[in-house]
Amino acid sequence: MPDLNQAALDFLLNRRSRPAKTLVAPAPDRTALEPILTAGARTPDHGKLEPWRFIVLEKSALPRLGDLAEARARALGRSDADIQKARGQFDYGQLIVAVIASPVRSEKVPEIEQTYSAGAVCLAVLNAALAAGWGANWLSGWISHDREFMTKGLSLASHESVAGFIHIATEGPVPPERPRPDLATKTEWVTS
Repeated sequence: MPDLNQAALDFLLNRRSRPAKTLVAPAPDRTALEPILTAGARTPDHGKLEPWRFIVLEKSALPRLGDLAEARARALGRSDADIQKARGQFDYGQLIVAVIASPVRSEKVPEIEQTYSAGAVCLAVLNAALAAGWGANWLSGWISHDREFMTKGLSLASHESVAGFIHIATEGPVPPERPRPDLATKTEWVTS
């Protein structure tokens, strides 16, 4: 029988994101954020390519990104709801870790596997922030896929994309528990 880390298992069985708009100041400082990013960097990574990177967006950087998100939404003829949603995450954000998918040319590791690794980094950063006692939420949305926003707002190279915006700050009001998947309908057992 393997050694059981009951505390870690209990955390994973009960973890839950906190809505980003309910997070309040303070956010972690660089010292508090370092172990969270370190945990995120320990993600599965086929080929040891490290096909991702972090951009830490501090509070003072967020108004510029909110303005750009609104400008992009208007230029694209998006609805008022889309405009508010895109700019909103930057307006109410305290600190955001942008996880950037940055694939590396490889004969052995397909780009899709590298993208999965960047997604795993998002979840690892999210869980590490929650385990460290912060409130955290992983957001994306149409703005995270807009090439002009990625280029002008985050200076991403043409081969890079946003895997997720991880909001991290102090937990505000605790939301009610949400329904969870019915494991029986999501699991198939193959015995032969």
